[in-house]
Amino acid sequence: MIHAETLADGEAVLHHPEPNALGIAPAGWVALAILVLLGIGIWKKVPGLLAGGLDKSIAEIRAQLEEARALRAEAEALRKEYADKIANAEKDAAAMIEHARHEAEAIVAKAEADTTEVIARREKMAEDKIAATERAAVADLRAKAASAAATAAQGLIRANHSAEADKALVDQAIAGI
Repeated sequence: MIHAETLADGEAVLHHPEPNALGIAPAGWVALAILVLLGIGIWKKVPGLLAGGLDKSIAEIRAQLEEARALRAEAEALRKEYADKIANAEKDAAAMIEHARHEAEAIVAKAEADTTEVIARREKMAEDKIAATERAAVADLRAKAASAAATAAQGLIRANHSAEADKALVDQAIAGI
């Protein structure tokens, strides 16, 4: 039913009555429906399901965090291992360079020693050749001198000796024996 009320200035204000069912206002019905819904949820163990779902999510997140920590630790270990390998490789490279430097110095020293030895050998060979050439030249000169002396002596003997002088010399040689 609509109630009308008249104000002092003569205007009428209409009031609508609030609907109700079984004497309960609509807000009461809403509250009752919510209570029933909550009761059914508790009866069906919805909070436990929600808590279980949240716990499961928390457990999954913790597992992922643990896996991430393990992966990070593994990555750190790999980084350290590779850093150590790089450091060792640098040490090995330095050692190889030093070894190569020593080998190069040894090769240069050997080459210098071999060069000195070859030069000394060639000088000796040259000196020996010069001495041999001198000896050959002296021998050749002596042979030529002997040949020239023999030729000159032959010429002198022919010129100065006769058959009688030769006989006297031969007799003298025989007597001296």
